[in-house]
Amino acid sequence: MDAGLEAADRAEVALAMGVEYDLRKLRPGHVVSVMTTDLGAPQRVTLEVDDGTRIEATFGDRLATRVVSPEPKVEIVAGQAEVVTSISSALGEAGIPARFAVDLAQILGGTVDFRRELSGGETLRLLWRESRVEDAVIGEPRLAFASLDVGDALFEVVWPDDESGRATIYLDGEVLRVFAPPVQGARLSSVFGKRTHPVYGNVRMHTGVDFAAARGTPVNATAPGRIAYVGWRGGYGRVVEIAHGSDTLTRYAHLSEVPNGLARGQRVAAGDTIGLVGATGTATGPNLHYEVRVNGRPTDPLSDERLAQATDGADDAGEALTRLLNARSRLEARLLQQPEHVATGSL
Repeated sequence: MDAGLEAADRAEVALAMGVEYDLRKLRPGHVVSVMTTDLGAPQRVTLEVDDGTRIEATFGDRLATRVVSPEPKVEIVAGQAEVVTSISSALGEAGIPARFAVDLAQILGGTVDFRRELSGGETLRLLWRESRVEDAVIGEPRLAFASLDVGDALFEVVWPDDESGRATIYLDGEVLRVFAPPVQGARLSSVFGKRTHPVYGNVRMHTGVDFAAARGTPVNATAPGRIAYVGWRGGYGRVVEIAHGSDTLTRYAHLSEVPNGLARGQRVAAGDTIGLVGATGTATGPNLHYEVRVNGRPTDPLSDERLAQATDGADDAGEALTRLLNARSRLEARLLQQPEHVATGSL
C-alpha cells in the first residue's frame, strides 16, 4: 500500500485499517485511493475490499477509520435448463450458478438417482435470490424454487423466505416430505458407503455423509426431537445426538462448539442451531459428519425412506399447496419477462 503516502503515514494507515480488515487478504485488484488537500497533504485513504465494502481512514488530530458497507439490493432470478448429460453441465450451459447442483443433490439425492434416472431431455426450472451491489452479485445465491421432470414424475422444491433452509419437496403436486439440511449452503464432500479413509488410508464403511463448510458455520437439527447426547465420542470429536421418536437418531460430529445450555432431554425443532462446524476428533479439516441411525444401525441420510422417518413431514396441506402455486406463478412471471434462459427482476 503506497499510493503516494510517506512511509510513516502508510504504516499508520495500515495499522488502523488492519483493525477492521485482515490486510493479508489483499490481492492484486483491490483499489486504494488517496484524497489530498490543496497542499498535497493526505486527507483520506480509502480501501475497497469485498462485496462493495470500503474502509476509510481520515487524517486529523488522530487517524479515524470507519467501515462503509452498501445496502445490497435483493433480486429474484429465474432460469431454465435442459439436461443432456448432467445437472451441473446443464446449469453451466444455461448460465445458472453451478453450486445449485449441490443443493439439488442434497435435497433430492435420496429421491432421484441423478446418474441412473436422468436419461437426457429433462427440463430443470429454477427461481433464486441474489444480493447485488452496483450490479455485482455479492455472497451466495439462494434457491427459492426448483422444478424437475423425471420421466412421468414432476419433482418440485419450495424453500422458505426466512433462509432457514427447511425445504418442502413435492411429487406431482403433493407434499412428499420436508427436509431441513444440517448445514445451509455447504458442499456435500463425502457420501454414505465404503470409501478409502482420508486419514488412515484403508477402506472403511462411512456411516454418514460429510458437509464441507467454514469453521463456525451453524449446524442445524434436521428434524424435531429431543437431545439424546452432548459430549465427546472419540474420532467423532464433539458430538450432538438427537432422538426422533423411539427408533431414529441423528448424529452431528466434529463440532467446534455447542450452544450454552444445550443439554440432554431438551426439545429442539427442525432448523434449530445445535452447534458450529469444526474439526474436532479425527478430521482432515472443518466439516460436519452427519448420521441417521435407525434402531442403532447407520443408514444413508440421503435415502428418502430414512429421511422421512427422521423428518417432521406434517404440514398443513392447504398452506403447502398455496406455497407451491405461488412459487410456480413467480417462476412463470420471471421467465416471461424475457425469452432468454435467465430473467431477472426485483423482489
